[in-house]
Amino acid sequence: MNPDQEPTPPPAVPPQRCTTSRPTTHLVVEVVVTPDLHVPVVARLRYRADEPYTVHLDSHVDLPDPVTWALSRDVLLAGLTRPAGLGDMSVTPGEGPDHGHVLLSLHGEETSALLRLPAPALRDFLRRTECVVPVGCERDHVDLDAVVRRLLDDRGEGE
Repeated sequence: MNPDQEPTPPPAVPPQRCTTSRPTTHLVVEVVVTPDLHVPVVARLRYRADEPYTVHLDSHVDLPDPVTWALSRDVLLAGLTRPAGLGDMSVTPGEGPDHGHVLLSLHGEETSALLRLPAPALRDFLRRTECVVPVGCERDHVDLDAVVRRLLDDRGEGE
């Protein structure tokens, strides 16, 4: 560079966007059987822009089809820093021996589970979901007509 020339400004960095509208991450979660017994289970977190409020957790526990839980993205985000959620799903940041993990308590009709997830992996995954659908913009990604059609179709089957 010539000393008389103005330095070239660095190129502007555009907002970071994910290269996919469906981020996925594989990780090992631990099923907490007792405080001293944690069973590692291969799992996958999935997110889709057309379901902007939901993160899916597939846990493969020696079954031909994975067990899938539909989780609230907002509750997962809040649970990284403080206890969050009620009822079917609650998330708590780990303390003491669980430091660096998030405890996810799930209750379904037929089953319940307490899972221990690595907080850095969850945090990274949730950041990638925010590149697809920023928090607060979920409403812009919901096809309300499709939701109403699905509700009407479900109602027609039960009659």
